[in-house]
Amino acid sequence: MTKRQQRILIVILGFIAALGPFSIDMYLPGFPAIAEDLNTDDAHVSLTLTTYFAGISFGQLIYGPLLDRYGRKKPLLAGLAIYAVAAIGCAVSPNIWWLVGMRLVLALGGCVGMVAYSAIIRDYFSGEDVAKAFSSILLVMGVAPVIAPTLGGLFTGNFGWQSIFVFLFVVAVLLMLVIHFFLKESRGQDRTVSLHPQKIAGNYLSVLQNRDFVVYGLSGSIAMAIMFAYISGIPFILMKLYGVSETTFGWMFGINAFGFIAGSQCNRWLLNRFEISDLTRKTSLLQLLVTVVLLVGMWKFDLSLPVFAVLLFLILFLLGFINPNATAMSLHPFSSNIGSASAMNGSFRMGAGAGISALMGILFNATAMPMVVLIFLMSLVSFLLLLLVAGKPLKSRRETPRRAGMYQK
Repeated sequence: MTKRQQRILIVILGFIAALGPFSIDMYLPGFPAIAEDLNTDDAHVSLTLTTYFAGISFGQLIYGPLLDRYGRKKPLLAGLAIYAVAAIGCAVSPNIWWLVGMRLVLALGGCVGMVAYSAIIRDYFSGEDVAKAFSSILLVMGVAPVIAPTLGGLFTGNFGWQSIFVFLFVVAVLLMLVIHFFLKESRGQDRTVSLHPQKIAGNYLSVLQNRDFVVYGLSGSIAMAIMFAYISGIPFILMKLYGVSETTFGWMFGINAFGFIAGSQCNRWLLNRFEISDLTRKTSLLQLLVTVVLLVGMWKFDLSLPVFAVLLFLILFLLGFINPNATAMSLHPFSSNIGSASAMNGSFRMGAGAGISALMGILFNATAMPMVVLIFLMSLVSFLLLLLVAGKPLKSRRETPRRAGMYQK
């Protein structure tokens, strides 16, 4: 693969990966309009978010074996077709329960991209190059949370919240065309991969028996749950508690998303100087210290908006290091069943996201403390998990070059 082909691959996979954030972030500014139009309250509208996370968590487990059996492209196109149909279903929702159901179908279709892009990266790269490739993809997909809330606000204000889902339908169709014509198959059909439920369960069990997958997968998933707590809580905190406008909220959300992207790009650079597991532990510790400052500050001093915003920015900036590195280390041991391993890893993350979103609703008390406490606890648990494998080499059945592939110096 030439350098140009590698760049094209990263861009295509980045746009595939960006569909998930677009599906979440773009309709957040439309929550009040959805509640008013469908004659419901904010709690019921938030169910559309929780259901989406749950659908992604379950759906990825379905696509893992399909990607190993039929290759990467066919399941990817089928899932996006389901997503496109569900997007139109969301746009014509007559009531909140229809919207909740369509968001579930939307998740079951769209989650194929989350499994496929990580599996394709693992097909082409190994070792620390996987982490660098994930960081490059984050640069592309990171455009979504930067512009999605602003676009969502513009669409909602000018054309109604339904137009958001029409836009997502168009994006899905365009992605299908790009994938069909420009994305090469990275792994052909493998008829030796069984789709029998007992065999599928056995494959997932073998994945879960790998120490590195479980520890790094859980640590990364719990760390990423910080993002889901943030997404669930920040609209209320900024717009209701701090009184910012929808436009200002969009800008602040985008700035924090930029922090996440910036962290992932700094990670690429620092991986040339630090060993991946050591860098991940250090950034996780720094994140934990920042969450302690946030927790104490909100508990004792009722932080001003600028200080609160800076601390959140730093937390998401450091998450930009932890996320790609934990993903790379969790997938590192596998030379086969990569689709299943990617699916299980994604299911961990979305399961944590669904749980945290639901917990945010249960703990809601019209203050910022539920979000702040959960962010601190998740940062703490994520760091403690990393300590379990501190100083232990990665277990692998594959040779891992320290500097190789598209990122060779």
